[in-house]
Amino acid sequence: MLVDGQIKGVAFDRVTCALDRMGQPYEIIMMDWSQAQLMTQTGEVEGFFAGSPNKARAAYATPSDPVITENLAWYMLPGRSIDPTSEADKVSARYSAKFATSKWLGLKRDGYNVIKKPRDAEALLNMLRKGDIDVALEYEMIFQYYMDQAKMDADDLIKIPSTPQSNMVHFSNIFLAANPLFLGRFNSFLAICKEGGK
Repeated sequence: MLVDGQIKGVAFDRVTCALDRMGQPYEIIMMDWSQAQLMTQTGEVEGFFAGSPNKARAAYATPSDPVITENLAWYMLPGRSIDPTSEADKVSARYSAKFATSKWLGLKRDGYNVIKKPRDAEALLNMLRKGDIDVALEYEMIFQYYMDQAKMDADDLIKIPSTPQSNMVHFSNIFLAANPLFLGRFNSFLAICKEGGK
């Protein structure tokens, strides 16, 4: 995430740590999530992070080992009695997640009534607060950050824990074909960085 014009976060720290230890030159560019995936698919960039694996991504990229594993949760405003696991509530309530992510695509695939396409978690939270959606699906750590930024208390939203999900760097298959030893080396250094060996 971007904080005071600087890219910050656990995933960023771990990825840059691994690349630095490898002695690998790199440039990290913040861009729209769907654009990052398209540019990886076309080979314009070497990869994107951090995202969970899915069939669409597997067609053009290979994931690293998990960079971060985070708990997903459903969020709604107090006073709502929506059960995201209920078949009836799947179609009657209005859901969203960050657009073009595995979470958003998974909701669509699983038959949820997905009505918005927020570009990031901050926009997702704002949609929820304004009542544009009834339920948001997001990582707890990320949503907590934006709740803190908005000066929200924990009881300003109902949180229903969901499942943990691992997120990886997705390296372009075009890049990996030209650099067959890269992914193994990256994963080795990533393991060191995850243990705190910066």
